[in-house]
Amino acid sequence: MIGCAAIVGYGATPAFAQPADPGVSIPPGPPGISLPDIQRWIDQVIPAPALTPAQADSPLVDTAELPPDLAALRAAAMPAAIGDSFVDDWPDGLDGYDPGAIVSVRDVTATAAPTLIVPVRQVLQVKYRTNDSHDEASYGIASLVLPVGDWPGPGQRPVVVNNLPIDALGRDCNPSYTMAHGFSRASNFTGYILPTTQLALLRGYAVLITDHEGPRMAYAEPIVAGHAILDAIRAVRNQLPDELGDSKFGMIGYSGGAIATNGAVKLMSEYAPELSDVVVGAALGGVPADFSLLAKSMNANLASGVFLGAVFGIGRERPEILAHMNHLADWAAVSVLNSQCSEVFSVPGLLQLPIDLAANIPDPLNSDLAHEIYAITRMDGKKSPVPLFIFNGEQEFWVPAAGAKNLYAEQCSLGVKAVYRSVFGEHFVGAVTGYPESLDWLDQRLRGVPAPNEC
Repeated sequence: MIGCAAIVGYGATPAFAQPADPGVSIPPGPPGISLPDIQRWIDQVIPAPALTPAQADSPLVDTAELPPDLAALRAAAMPAAIGDSFVDDWPDGLDGYDPGAIVSVRDVTATAAPTLIVPVRQVLQVKYRTNDSHDEASYGIASLVLPVGDWPGPGQRPVVVNNLPIDALGRDCNPSYTMAHGFSRASNFTGYILPTTQLALLRGYAVLITDHEGPRMAYAEPIVAGHAILDAIRAVRNQLPDELGDSKFGMIGYSGGAIATNGAVKLMSEYAPELSDVVVGAALGGVPADFSLLAKSMNANLASGVFLGAVFGIGRERPEILAHMNHLADWAAVSVLNSQCSEVFSVPGLLQLPIDLAANIPDPLNSDLAHEIYAITRMDGKKSPVPLFIFNGEQEFWVPAAGAKNLYAEQCSLGVKAVYRSVFGEHFVGAVTGYPESLDWLDQRLRGVPAPNEC
């Protein structure tokens, strides 16, 4: 289950969001049922968190153009370090690297092999230059899994780019952490529920798994994810040119992994055009392609906690979102929740409260900024240069099928070879019912079979 929407608006701060006058008594309870009244009452009852000023030279926060209070909030909302310098440390001189250039490499075969279940020859983790959502220098971490034995087919060994649903705010929830450190409370088990990695390895493919949320753990942000995936492909081709330099790559992702896959294919032509002849296709399922739909389907219900977590994730890249959260949301953003996996930060969804309560403006999901974020993350009109297989559960209520169908129609209108499958089930059942055909479709692309076009 994955989805997000902007909960805030941007512009002049409305009168009711101003800090409470110390001389005015705090009301004993919500003064009315209107959203502005409740929001004002929250900010009167709950003080803003006291925050340490942001470090001016922190590349993780980029405080140059932010007011001091917002810079401090953004810094405090970032994911906590996990004690792994390979993941935590921002590389020196990153601006001097080209996107996809490798910063460092480590071999994690000893710890990764037991977590992958099937036999493997080697597991390498690469740290490389990529770009954030504003095209500023950032870094990515990706894990390359190589199977045992020689590739029996023609050409170099193909690579499956398995974009897992990371759906997390903490760095130790990434698949690379599980492979480098073994199983823990934060282990990412989405690599087993749909066993793409294991099946691909058994077929002789290499598998590339990217921590596509980036160092800020920008949960549900498709531009960060798209850049991270494309630069990971560049990185492994650079790292193993003799084995993978001329390989074909195929992408697959479900739910949060579909957000990342959609970002990669839509950004490929402008960001990494040389990969258009390298990537043979992408399969996407349970696709949260339009966050404006999720603003209705994942609000004021059991999905609200996941919804709010995704808003925080996007806000790490787009601090204008953080600028208009109220004090209650500020406390949540800087609490231990900001470095947790989804099974923790989704728990507040049990209260089924509307996410509007976290903003300080009326009608936040219909605000100007919300619509701006919807458009940015939808990436309207950007054409995939590679064939697509798209599927969605017809009984979906968290991630409505309308978003996937609209994506299919858009890409067909742009001339993309595409297939759409409406499968039985809601989000979790649909993941299973649509999976076999999507995997078979990808397997055929990697084996050189021309892609069908059902547009």
